[in-house]
Amino acid sequence: MPEHDLMTPDPLSGRVTSAPSVLLHDEILAPQFRYEAENLLPWYVTIEKVLALEYGRMTLVPETQVRQIGRLLSDVTAQSIQASPADNMSDIAFALERFLERQLGSPVPAWHVDRSRNDLQACAQLLFARQQLMRTAEHLLRFAETAHRVAADHLDIPMPGYTHQQTAQIITPGFYLSAVADQAIHTLSRLLNTYDGIDLCPLGAGAMAGQELPWDRNRMAGLLGFRAARDHALAAVASRDWSLEITAELSILGVALSRFATDLMSWGSGEYGFIDLPDDLSGISSAMPQKKNYPVLERIRGRTAHLSAFHLDLVLGQRNTPYSNSVEVSKEAGTYLLPAFTTTRSVLLLLTTVLDNLHFNQDRMLEVCERDYLGGFTLANLLTLDENVPWRKAQVIAGQYIVAAVGRGLPPRETAPDLLHDTALRHGFTLTQPGRALTLAFDVRESLRRKRSAGSTHPDAVRDLLAKHAVRLEQQHTQWEQRRERVHNALADIDRQLGL
Repeated sequence: MPEHDLMTPDPLSGRVTSAPSVLLHDEILAPQFRYEAENLLPWYVTIEKVLALEYGRMTLVPETQVRQIGRLLSDVTAQSIQASPADNMSDIAFALERFLERQLGSPVPAWHVDRSRNDLQACAQLLFARQQLMRTAEHLLRFAETAHRVAADHLDIPMPGYTHQQTAQIITPGFYLSAVADQAIHTLSRLLNTYDGIDLCPLGAGAMAGQELPWDRNRMAGLLGFRAARDHALAAVASRDWSLEITAELSILGVALSRFATDLMSWGSGEYGFIDLPDDLSGISSAMPQKKNYPVLERIRGRTAHLSAFHLDLVLGQRNTPYSNSVEVSKEAGTYLLPAFTTTRSVLLLLTTVLDNLHFNQDRMLEVCERDYLGGFTLANLLTLDENVPWRKAQVIAGQYIVAAVGRGLPPRETAPDLLHDTALRHGFTLTQPGRALTLAFDVRESLRRKRSAGSTHPDAVRDLLAKHAVRLEQQHTQWEQRRERVHNALADIDRQLGL
């Protein structure tokens, strides 16, 4: 191309005759260009390859030129194209178009005919989000597998469980961590449903009302690894509901992870002393040499707050905008989509590492279990089932016994059958085996095995639950891998069809 053509390129539009101002370039267009060159360029290139194949199918571009376009596209890198207000209006789609035009040598008149940037951008953004979602699912799967494995190693260790910030019943670390695994598996399932729900290709929708050439939208969708084309042209380019659905799920996950982190922060405090982390995951106090802090847990919980903020930002960015393509929705409203993904993965990576290195202080947990009267519920049950005391009355008797025993300074293991007998007698009930009831009620290790319902803290029940979790984890692994393979094979087929 002659040098003067490079200096004074053909205009991109007859309606606007001047290049973007320096202000627009510096404040808006150049930062957007850098972001898209770093994150979306491979997807723009892939889409252009599919469009070239489709032009070839419609016999609008000769096969030799289709293959030439494919080869040139394969050589494009972030360094190949630059934001230029005069040459490409600092727009990555125009920059890619200009770059290829100069490399082609001879014009290809039909290339880019019947085209819009609206569906091109929507498709590139969705392809990028789909890739990010799969990467995030991989991190969540590893986290779930770690929680599952650590839970299986801690099924018989008593620890106090808490309700309303008070010691309540005896559980195990395995029981608690199986709940963490359960939540992660549940979120994986929801993310898979989200993935399948958004796996609809906008390419071929045009600016908003469809296109004039007979584009085979389902074929293009298949080449890009989508399960189908999105049926409605306007919805394809106007909607970014997929970004809201993804960040909503990440926000919900963040809420759950923040609650798990809160428990770990409590358990790691000096007041509880239930857990410990190795020194390389811990911090110090610059002023108090006796302290060992766990700032990693504070970081984890702090970062989960961002996930809800990112989701709300996307919601507000789209709220009250017209239902059509707009820069406000397609670009500004998605500013924090990538941070939502990267923050989620950071939280999961950190929390997975914490679980991998977590040490439970068994003696300290047992000490608290034996210190507090955590068998009060069991005692009331026994009074009803073995002594025929009505349930609510049994609750009163059990509670009054505990108050009286604490008043005497008796720990739970030092039972006082006479005290229980006298307490029941005051309510009109004569107990036949008060000593047996107290021994059974306040036996810490036996309390784990008294639970008989599915999903309980009984070690066997947790083992059963973990076995089910193992099946669900394998299913999730298989289902996500199937989707990755479908995308991988589809993208490989593009280059095969282009002879690359």
